[in-house]
Amino acid sequence: MSTSSPGPLGEALQAWRARIRPEDVGLPTYGERRRVTGLRREELALLAGVSASYYTRLEQGQSRNASPEVLDAIAGALRLTDAERLHLTALAAGTRHRTAVKRPPAEHVDPALADLLAVLGDVPALVMGRRSDVLAWNPMGHALLAGDVDLAAPAARETRPNMADLIFTDPHNRELYGDHWPVKARAVVGNLRLVAGRHPEDPLLAQLIGNLSMSSPDFARLWGDHRVQPCATADYELQHPLVGALTVTQQSLRALQSPDQILVTCTAPVGSASAQALTLLAQLVHGTTRHHPTEQGRPVPGVVSR
Repeated sequence: MSTSSPGPLGEALQAWRARIRPEDVGLPTYGERRRVTGLRREELALLAGVSASYYTRLEQGQSRNASPEVLDAIAGALRLTDAERLHLTALAAGTRHRTAVKRPPAEHVDPALADLLAVLGDVPALVMGRRSDVLAWNPMGHALLAGDVDLAAPAARETRPNMADLIFTDPHNRELYGDHWPVKARAVVGNLRLVAGRHPEDPLLAQLIGNLSMSSPDFARLWGDHRVQPCATADYELQHPLVGALTVTQQSLRALQSPDQILVTCTAPVGSASAQALTLLAQLVHGTTRHHPTEQGRPVPGVVSR
């Protein structure tokens, strides 16, 4: 029996298999006492229409040539969501095409996204890179989501905040999201899972995940269940230290020319109490700062002072 690590694909298959009960898929248990959580390997193989020995080799990381048809059958048996199916495909591709690990190039905010960030005015917004590093933010995005962090922190790679790290290790962010923190935390982890599947050889991403797993038991627990979740539109109730309770809609917009970068905006319905809270926050921001987003020690192109 192999004692080597099954790798990301095998770990995901194990986690997904463990969450399905036999009765959920019409398999009899006859009241037997089971030694595994969820389905056995041979049961999953039966549902997928593949041999038990082949599925075992795949889950143990001993087979790296699963066809699209086999992956689709396994995804159906595991009842994967569309996002999980894409993640499964990415993980399988990663096992077939391993390249030498090299340090990825430094990320710089896309000029078009910087221009868009500049014209958003009082809409809280920020631009995140592949690993959730903040590449740039406007004063309102900073004030709403990370007011305890230096406004100029995104200016250099060494000081850039990481939103995943802030969610799990910064008490300010846990208090900010209040009762909605578990939902936000799961969304952050689910998105990181997708990114890790697309970029299995990124050492900086692996380092981030390792550090969070060591420093946050909550992250380690959520990372272990292998759920994936793309960045999407979601409503969050925030408990802001300056303007009180408000509900914002966070939207994540991906740049086609720079697909690893995401523009995140926070809005509230016009005329709502939450919109009034954002207006109050804007007044406080304009009264205390004249700075604008910077990147790599210089103004982001197109972002102007107020």
